Amino acid sequence: MTDRREGRYVALRPLVPDDAALTYAWRQSIRARLLNQGASTVAEQERWIGSRPANEMNFVIERRDGRSIGMLSLAAIDRTNRHAEPGRFLIGDEEGARGIPAAVEAMKLLYELAFDELRLVRLYGTIAADNRRMVTWQRYLGMREEGRMRRHYFIDGRFQDALIFALLEEEYRTETLPRMKALIGMAGAT
Repeated sequence: MTDRREGRYVALRPLVPDDAALTYAWRQSIRARLLNQGASTVAEQERWIGSRPANEMNFVIERRDGRSIGMLSLAAIDRTNRHAEPGRFLIGDEEGARGIPAAVEAMKLLYELAFDELRLVRLYGTIAADNRRMVTWQRYLGMREEGRMRRHYFIDGRFQDALIFALLEEEYRTETLPRMKALIGMAGAT
């Protein structure tokens, strides 16, 4: 299940301990400050990668030429209740992603894994309320806001709420997937 997934512009390949330095550097960027706090050293990042449980899949997003530009995961995979949490989504190399629909295609590949291969019925997760870019992005892709956990994250020296989002399989098929295909198709038309 954790093999490489190919798209038109990007691929998802399994995250391995050798990716520790690169992913650690991405996690230190200003763009990552609204994510959950990660490792505090490269060695800690390497240990974290090597210790991932069987119920999650972690990927590096690569361009077709092999350049690593980001990361993404599917965590807390519950095959009994058929749900999981997409997360750890970060385009760490913005320059490398420029000009291609890297973010939308990476999410599409992850959603195909979740809904088509794993046959999940629900994806869910939380987003820091101040992460307006991600909130807007997830709403655009069809995620529905289901609630709020007050003062859930301590980021930048203060507490902030976590917004709870979810996407059901039928919403993915009727709204999200057509939107993703259109965005990827528009990139190919230019």
